Amino acid sequence: VQLQASGGGLVHAGGSLRLSCTIPGVTFSNYNIGWFRQAPGKEREFVAAIRRGGSSSSTYYLDSVKGRFTVSRDNAKNTVYLQMNSLEPDDTALYYCAASSTLITSSIRNPLAYAYWGQGTQVTVSS
Repeated sequence: VQLQASGGGLVHAGGSLRLSCTIPGVTFSNYNIGWFRQAPGKEREFVAAIRRGGSSSSTYYLDSVKGRFTVSRDNAKNTVYLQMNSLEPDDTALYYCAASSTLITSSIRNPLAYAYWGQGTQVTVSS
């Protein structure tokens, strides 16, 4: 299972970016997808996740990104999106997407619960 993350870049504070995570060649709707980030010198941190299923699947967010970030999925394109608005300098990090076909709700924020990982895409927010 090969995850491909893209969409990172350099933006000013208050700007927006949309990250994409694609998994070609799988039954995409079978996978729970999580987004994590890691800033230099810090541990990997949960950002958002969307449950397996359709476009109305349950979503979960880190408290500090609620209302600013939106995770969604398009199974026809085998892609999950992370729309990031009102970006802040503290959002600067390497962003990873991860996938798991089996995930209990209590583990959805735990990176160890995800079996497959993408390569990461850098998001830099300048002040």
